[in-house]
Amino acid sequence: MTVLEGRVAAVTGAGRGLGRVEALELARLGARVVVSDLGTDGAGRGASADGAESVVEEILSAGGEAVAHHGDAADWNESKAMIEKALETWGDFHILVNNAGFCRDKMLFSMTEEDFDDVMRVHVKGHFVGMRHAAEYWRNKSKSMGSPTYGRIVSTSSEAFIFASVGQPNYAAAKAGIVALTGAAAQGLERYGVTANTIMPRARTRMTTDGPTAAFFAEPEHGFDTFAPEHVAPLVGYLASPASERSSGNVYVIWGRSIRVLEKPGYASDFEVSESWTYENVDDALTPWLAQRDPVRDSFIVPPA
Repeated sequence: MTVLEGRVAAVTGAGRGLGRVEALELARLGARVVVSDLGTDGAGRGASADGAESVVEEILSAGGEAVAHHGDAADWNESKAMIEKALETWGDFHILVNNAGFCRDKMLFSMTEEDFDDVMRVHVKGHFVGMRHAAEYWRNKSKSMGSPTYGRIVSTSSEAFIFASVGQPNYAAAKAGIVALTGAAAQGLERYGVTANTIMPRARTRMTTDGPTAAFFAEPEHGFDTFAPEHVAPLVGYLASPASERSSGNVYVIWGRSIRVLEKPGYASDFEVSESWTYENVDDALTPWLAQRDPVRDSFIVPPA
């Protein structure tokens, strides 16, 4: 297919898992792809150092165009180098897919400062720096053209943000930050012809096959493989394409045969006073209302189904 012919993309964390299938799908649709991967998973565990090269070989073998980039997605200079590699190789840049990430799951009372900082860094800063360098390029290009250009950002969040996963306070917070960051990008870059959307995939990856979620995401012996990462890639391809020009700032939950689109949060109730709030009238307003509600299940947090 050629819906992305002439477009240049970069995918972080593309040496395996979701990033791999996303890079392959973009290439299948005609994009030239920078396959970016750190070589380890960022947590010191042994991902294959040649993961990016292996994906490049897959793309080249299928008749596509790709180059590998090894770098830390959350490093300012290495992220910039990823986009510069696209520009040096093919002369332009159009699509950024932020996928790199890892988990350090612990209960809040057991989590270390390093556990928190590392996860926030790779997810939130890892999304920020790529967006920041891409945005600068697209803004400058649009201004020189005197018209909007073509830019697509696809961010990777998680329903851990919605569910506020108990054993993942760092990961849930990071994924919430990604949604907000991408929404800000959608609003700030619209005038330059750039869209920014977030996906929340349910897929079998390193992060879901370790620990308590392993059984849930296990590959079935027979029948449809609901959590195969390949089911996620077509949505990424669509959001990278011209067909998605009217989608920006949206959040998509995708797995198996399902795509769900989140709505904006709304108000559960509204309280007003005639003059000003005091402790007493706050108590009068909220306590009877809260008495009719479950402290967790009726709160902003949505428990997993």
